Amino acid sequence: MEKLIVTGGPPSLKGTINVSGSKNSSLPILAATLLTKDQCVIRRVPDVSDANYMLQILSQLGADVERASGNVIVSAEKISHQTPYDIVRKMRASVCMMGPLVARLGKAEVSLPGGCVIGDRPIDLHLHALKELGAKVDVTGGYVIIDVPKDLEGKEINLRGKFGSTVLGTDNLMMAATLAKGTTIIEGAAAEPEVIDLADFLNKMGAKITGAGTRRIEIEGVSELHGAEHTVIPDRIEAGTFLVAAAMAAEKSLNINRVRADHLKAVIEVIEASGHVVTVSGESIEVTRTNNSRGAKIQTGPYPEFPTDMQAQMTALLVISDGISTVVDTIFPERFMHLPELQRMGAVVERQGNTAIVEGPASLTGAPVMASDLRASAALVLAGMRAKGETEINRLYHIDRGYEHIDEKLIGVGARMERKRV
Repeated sequence: MEKLIVTGGPPSLKGTINVSGSKNSSLPILAATLLTKDQCVIRRVPDVSDANYMLQILSQLGADVERASGNVIVSAEKISHQTPYDIVRKMRASVCMMGPLVARLGKAEVSLPGGCVIGDRPIDLHLHALKELGAKVDVTGGYVIIDVPKDLEGKEINLRGKFGSTVLGTDNLMMAATLAKGTTIIEGAAAEPEVIDLADFLNKMGAKITGAGTRRIEIEGVSELHGAEHTVIPDRIEAGTFLVAAAMAAEKSLNINRVRADHLKAVIEVIEASGHVVTVSGESIEVTRTNNSRGAKIQTGPYPEFPTDMQAQMTALLVISDGISTVVDTIFPERFMHLPELQRMGAVVERQGNTAIVEGPASLTGAPVMASDLRASAALVLAGMRAKGETEINRLYHIDRGYEHIDEKLIGVGARMERKRV
C-alpha cells in the first residue's frame, strides 16, 4: 500500500499538463469489444487501475488482449459468459459487461460490482432495461444471472431514475440493443460525452445508433458487428481537476492541454465565477489565478450541468476562497466524505443533508488524511498543495483508479509531493 506526502506552500504551479484519455469512456468501450469476434484497436486508454481491471476481466473471459503505450488491441473470438468475482468486485463499471455478453452470447453471469463507496448506486435500471428487451434476470448469491430464452427484441424503454439519468445503464442498454431485433428507443438517456464516445465506437463497428448526446437515443438492431479502431476522448474530469489545481496553486497561470473545452462549460463557469480567468485556445485551456478568489454556488446535475465527479475538487477551491459558498449534490446526496478530512486541515465547512456550506478563506494546515473515494482523493491532493506543512494522504489506491500518474503530472509543473510505500 502507498501514501502520498504533499508539501504545501505558496502557489507554484506553472507550465503545461497533458490530459489523458477518459477513464469513463474507456471502460464501456473496452467492454463493447466483446460484441464482435473481430479485432478492435482502442487508443489513448489511460493507465489507471480501473482500466487495468477491465483488461484483466476481458482476458479472463477468453479475449486476447495486448497493450502498449496507451493502445489496446482486443480479439474476442471465443469468450465465456462468466465474469471473475475477484476482479469485478473491485470496480463498479464492470457492470457494463452485462449488455455485451447478453447481446453476443444470450447469457451473462456477473458479480454485483464494487468501486467507490459514495452512497446508493443501484443497478436496478440496468436490469429493468435488459428485462424489457426480453432477458430473464435472477439476482442470487451476490451474482446477477441473465438468460435470454429467445432473441432480444427492440422496445421503447425509459431509463430516467430517482436521481436522473444513468450513464452506465444507458451504455449497457445501448450495447445490448445493437444486436437486438428491431428498433430500441431509449427515453431519459444519459447525454454525457462518454455516452456519445461509446455510440461513435459502436457505429464504427457497424451499429446504427442516432441521438446519442440527447435524452432520446434510437438503436436499429443489426445481425452482427465487426472490428474497428477508435481513439478515446480526453478525460473531462481529469481536465477539470487540473483547472481547479491551477485556480488554487498556479504561480500565475497553468496550461491544460489535450482537452475538450465544450465538455467543461459548467466547470469553467464556476472557476470564472470564483474570480479566476479562463482562456480557451483550441485543445488547450489556460487558467490564470487571481488573488481575489471568491465563493460560489454549485449544484450538481446530469450533463451538461455541473458534474458530481467535480464536486469534491471544487469544494477544495471554495475552502480557500473569500465568502460563503454552497455545494449541493443532487446526484449522490451522500458524497461528502471528503468534508471531515478537509476539516482536519482547517476548512470551515458544515454539511446539511445534500448541501455543504463553506466559509472561506480558511488557512489550511497539513495533516494526516484518509482518501475515501476517487474524487475525494483528488480534493485532498489539491488542498495539500495550499496547506502549510505536509499532508499525508492514505489509501492512495483510490486516486489511482481514475487518474493516470497524477502525482507525476503535478510534480512536472512544480508541485512538491512524493509517494511512499507503507
